[in-house]
Amino acid sequence: MLVRPRFVVVGESLVDVVVTPAGETRRAPGGSPLNVAVGLSRLDVPTTLVTEIGDDALGRLVVDHVLASDVALPPGSIVPGRHTSTATAYLDASGAATYDFDLAWELEPRALPEEAGALHVGSLGTALRPGRDQVLALVEEATRRELLVSYDPNARPSLTPDPGQAWRDVREVAAAASIVKLSDEDLGFLTPGTTPEELARLLLQGPTRLVVVTSGGSGAWAFSAEAQVHVASRTSEVVDTVGAGDSFMAALLAVVVEHGLDDLTAPRLQQYVEAAHEAAAVTVSRLGADPPRRSDLPSGWPVVG
Repeated sequence: MLVRPRFVVVGESLVDVVVTPAGETRRAPGGSPLNVAVGLSRLDVPTTLVTEIGDDALGRLVVDHVLASDVALPPGSIVPGRHTSTATAYLDASGAATYDFDLAWELEPRALPEEAGALHVGSLGTALRPGRDQVLALVEEATRRELLVSYDPNARPSLTPDPGQAWRDVREVAAAASIVKLSDEDLGFLTPGTTPEELARLLLQGPTRLVVVTSGGSGAWAFSAEAQVHVASRTSEVVDTVGAGDSFMAALLAVVVEHGLDDLTAPRLQQYVEAAHEAAAVTVSRLGADPPRRSDLPSGWPVVG
């Protein structure tokens, strides 16, 4: 039996308030790090979420959600007297979302759990201060322990409107990451005019082994020192796109956990991205950030030879 290392995911948890084109409203737990943690655990990767949640009704909704997917929450995750953050997602007729946020990101100093085998960080957790400082401290600890580090900046221009500062912050975290994933929207905000190939050449000069740039329904690019591939997205009936990128990220990491980063030739990159697309296709066919379990994916997923 494959023994998978425990993934520690660090970052914000919040409640998504989704407003449909008809004006209907629903509430569901979200936040990119939370979504990745849930996605990993549902794909049978032991996962701990390091976050801070308000001691309120919305916070209880978050806690129930992550525990239902067998994600571990360390002591101190629920902070008395603090309200749980929200992100209001306005859906257009195509199911695409734009966001408004009501949140603060703080994180008390802490160490990585002894059982940690890998670390994922990203989104507002690596962008908003003062919590960002503690996330960077955990990245530094993971580097000292020679753990796998993955990173998805998931940029939010409404909260970090200075692209120059945001890009400097991204570069600082990416300099310690083995895997970096961005969307084409991230790229357009952070470094306008930069192509995915140019970004990959820049990031692969450091410790980064794998760079992925997603383009929604147009597919994704994957780059390593050995190869690059473009893989079309899976065809799916889109209900909404909330959590699709996080589901892609979680599936990509689950496949790396099983098959590693030693072989990053074109055929292997193709298989990794195809597996991630399969998971994302399930998510966009559902309401909200609801990543698949292995039983929701084709038999034998992921197909990696």
